[in-house]
Amino acid sequence: MADAGNPVLTHVTYRPKKGKEEELFALVKKHWPILKQIGLSTNEPAQVYRATDKRSGAVYFIEIFSWRDGKASDLAHQTPEVMAVWETMGPVLEGLELAALEPFSAEA
Repeated sequence: MADAGNPVLTHVTYRPKKGKEEELFALVKKHWPILKQIGLSTNEPAQVYRATDKRSGAVYFIEIFSWRDGKASDLAHQTPEVMAVWETMGPVLEGLELAALEPFSAEA
């Protein structure tokens, strides 16, 4: 995992409750702009995807962005603007998966 001074590439999977897809998507689209505005993310825009499971047909959302450093996600928990989005997501989420990404070469 990245040390505290380097950006942390992050992959988030948001799984909405049934019937709450659009409400959750609107919140996901607000997430990174707030992080950027308060300086907790890098300036590289988040990549946001609407995904559909090929087997079940379930819709979910993926967001890939970089925290500015290893401490930024902890600071986000102390920031009212971020918490306003996260707390609003809670009631419309079925599940949430967070992962720190580390690039590596798949070549032998």
